[in-house]
Amino acid sequence: MPKFSYSNPKDWAAADPRSLAEELRGLIAQADRQLAGVTGEQASLRPAPGKWSAQQLLGHLIDSASNNLQRLIRLQLTAELVFPGYQQEEWVRTQCYDRMDWGDVKTLWLALNRQFAHVIEQADRHTFGNVWLHEGERLTLGYILADYMGHLRHHLRQMPNA
Repeated sequence: MPKFSYSNPKDWAAADPRSLAEELRGLIAQADRQLAGVTGEQASLRPAPGKWSAQQLLGHLIDSASNNLQRLIRLQLTAELVFPGYQQEEWVRTQCYDRMDWGDVKTLWLALNRQFAHVIEQADRHTFGNVWLHEGERLTLGYILADYMGHLRHHLRQMPNA
């Protein structure tokens, strides 16, 4: 099973949907174990001023999964897409993850990522070369999915352990 790096510029247009889905499911299981004993009180603590709490960080990962699921679906339906990025700080602030129940945030993240893994596994690999035009860059769908895995891995390392 390949491990993708967060900033690897390699074109992943030939990525295997089943391998990507398997990797995401592995990360979901890892996160589920890692966060199982984390209390709401622990999750709400900010590690430093201006830094997100674990709860807000997981909220950010919900936003990331939601945006990337949209990209996955839309880029299977069109060869080239101009689609906005998202303002991560504003999304986390606007959705007020810090005011939600910690268990609900974890449940939402788990369910959304399980759906994402399912859709990745069912994806047409021939669309992985389709391109998202974003801020002057041409990012293939395969790369977007591989980058998501790296992004997720990066943030899971920032999460508390039970």
